[in-house]
Amino acid sequence: MSESGTNALQVELVAAERLVWSGAAKMVVARTTEGDVGVLPGHAPLLSVLVEGVVDVTTVEGETWVAAIDAGFLSVAGDRVSILSERAEMSHEIDLEKARHDLERAHAAGENDDEATAAVRSAEARIRAVEKAS
Repeated sequence: MSESGTNALQVELVAAERLVWSGAAKMVVARTTEGDVGVLPGHAPLLSVLVEGVVDVTTVEGETWVAAIDAGFLSVAGDRVSILSERAEMSHEIDLEKARHDLERAHAAGENDDEATAAVRSAEARIRAVEKAS
């Protein structure tokens, strides 16, 4: 049970320029440098580094919200979950055709280039977020 007496997480997904999503959730799943982590109410305190990927939030109403994020941080303390990333987009905000075009362009830019590799991972995460939410 959380401090408020409800069995929920208070979640904030924050990008550098805006609050992307905020609300009460039953579960959050995110990809860290050690692999996927699932957070439920009552989770032990945690601070972890996130990699480019998809974050799933299951709300207390049973809805699933999916976001694509760049690398960042996950903080869990006292049923409060903070997901901080330079860029984050909710799946319904992503233009799938543009993401596929970005992926093709990033692949063409060269696999050995660090910037191109990061662009590939970002585009792949955006595509996965849309597909997962569909």
